[in-house]
Amino acid sequence: MDVKRYPRFRRPGHAVTGDRSKTYTDKAQPLGHDFFHAIVDDHSRLAYGELLLDERAATTTAFVARALAWFDSHGISARRVMTDGAWSYTHNRGLREIFAAHGIRHIVTPPYTPRWNGKVERFHQTMEREWAKGLRYRNSSARNRALPHWLEHYNQRRPHSSLDGHPPISRAHNLPGQDS
Repeated sequence: MDVKRYPRFRRPGHAVTGDRSKTYTDKAQPLGHDFFHAIVDDHSRLAYGELLLDERAATTTAFVARALAWFDSHGISARRVMTDGAWSYTHNRGLREIFAAHGIRHIVTPPYTPRWNGKVERFHQTMEREWAKGLRYRNSSARNRALPHWLEHYNQRRPHSSLDGHPPISRAHNLPGQDS
């Protein structure tokens, strides 16, 4: 599990256009960030994520509850969750209670070792390349509206080299109609 910040913008920025000039409004009234919370299943690489307004403890706890329900609907039950040492993960009573209620062991990576949480870090790289900066969006709201479609594509159709060219859903236990 991890969080990645995506800046909000009024017009496409230099990462896409190459134009580094900023207007007075861009400098004087920054829009802030959207926070993409993500959990990637270790076995299937199935990813669940949401763009949220912050990364505070209450937001993180509510996100984890929704993510666990989503994974459960796909036949995946969590036994362990790996995070970095972010405050909202390590000092969050609500998160500890959810983990205890589900019998989940919380693993915290050592500082400065993102490779430990490599699957979600790699997911963030792919997401940034293909979704956030893969297209030229009119503004951050247009980018955010494209996210559900991209996540569905990632989980249902996008081939993964680590899965022999199959999408993550092919390794989930409860494929549509399988358990009916």
